[in-house]
Amino acid sequence: MTVSLGRVAAAGASHQLSKNPNSASAEQVPPTATPSEPSPQQYYFKDGLRRVAPYLYTYNTWCKERWRGRELLDIFQSEFRDRPIEYYREAMESGQVAVNGKTVGPHYILKNGDLISHTTHRHEPPVTAEPIAVIHEDDDMVVINKPSGVPVHPAGRYHYNSVVEIMKAERGPDFAPRPCNRLDRLTSGIMFVAKHAKAAERLAVQIKQRSVCKEYIARVVGKFPDGEVVCDQPILQISPKLGLNRVRANGKPARTVFKRLAYYPPKPAPNGRQNEESAKSNTTTADESDLTTQPRGSNGAGKGYSIVRCLPVTGRTHQIRVHLQFLGHPIQNDPIYANQRVWGFDLGYNDADGTQNSDEDIISRLSRIGKDQVAEAVAYHDAMVDEYYKKKAEKMSGEVCDVCGTPLYTDPGDQELCLWLHSLRYEDADGAWSYVSPLPSWALPPEGASGPTQVGSLEELVDAAGTFEVDSD
Repeated sequence: MTVSLGRVAAAGASHQLSKNPNSASAEQVPPTATPSEPSPQQYYFKDGLRRVAPYLYTYNTWCKERWRGRELLDIFQSEFRDRPIEYYREAMESGQVAVNGKTVGPHYILKNGDLISHTTHRHEPPVTAEPIAVIHEDDDMVVINKPSGVPVHPAGRYHYNSVVEIMKAERGPDFAPRPCNRLDRLTSGIMFVAKHAKAAERLAVQIKQRSVCKEYIARVVGKFPDGEVVCDQPILQISPKLGLNRVRANGKPARTVFKRLAYYPPKPAPNGRQNEESAKSNTTTADESDLTTQPRGSNGAGKGYSIVRCLPVTGRTHQIRVHLQFLGHPIQNDPIYANQRVWGFDLGYNDADGTQNSDEDIISRLSRIGKDQVAEAVAYHDAMVDEYYKKKAEKMSGEVCDVCGTPLYTDPGDQELCLWLHSLRYEDADGAWSYVSPLPSWALPPEGASGPTQVGSLEELVDAAGTFEVDSD
């Protein structure tokens, strides 16, 4: 089915958008028509999710050197491949795919300087309706508490459902947010958003000079050891395409300091079995068969969970997740590093040399997820999110868009929206400033249990970190 551009544009003329994208308290009904020119205020809220009404979007790319002298249809068939060749043929004949703004047909021979355009009916995945809370604001900077599951920048299938675009919608078109630190899509917590370039540069210099301390909080499998635990295992990126990292002896130097904040054992039910809530938190279910919470090699593994403070001394990609996995206490709902189908029964515990599972085996298993296995939860780099989510994340609903005929996905589940890793604190090493967010709900004591509701100072973790002079990523 081919998009009718005129039909969609006409429908967009009567489109009424939400004027308050931050008012998630009352669920809003999605518009019945589709905008031809997207507005940054086209959010609506339903079932606890922030949604964006489908809209037309034009992708533009210049002719690459390897494309010259080849047919337009051949390029799309070999380079993109996210839709059937029949779709591309019809799109080229109808003008949805054009060259230099003109309909040229599928057999057009590309040449240097050609601009290829592809207009699609874009369906963004929904994200959590949780607002972007402001922890501090002045003339230079906004310190926010980023919700889990929301990407920072537009990337892949996400555009308006990103921190940058949501803040623009809330503060007006003249606001130009400049994120100063990076958080993965699934990671929540403190972020710095500069209001102007000089403020962004100043903080970037501080972070690069390692004069800023940061602390994360994580919820991990089993009873984490007492005292300060220092992991200085090197980390290697074994697949740039998949954004996959692991502890390997030939990796880049890395150090993380951990300290257990609390441990919560599973609650036995009267019949001696775990109650329903504990069972959901600590065992595998039929719908979550790609995840495991039963790693071996650590004291108390598979019995309850721990809340752990994390001080990354270096800044390797996925450093905290990888180091926790290596120690035998992966983040409890980590869709990649606590995935038994990928890492095997021991989940990479104490496998610095890759003798238990080779890099090739890990990459092959992860690549198969979504092709011959169903993955409930995924967390690749946002750079791969477009290709990834088309194949491996939300399940197909069996329905199609009545405007463009695109197969529609179901809403993402909890595993696509949240990772139990939170950026809790940023502090200037000289004590000039400090920002701490509240503990996320998953780090608070469970119902009926007592435990800490806030963390102490950074001093003890900083003392354990010692000196470790190495450049961050």
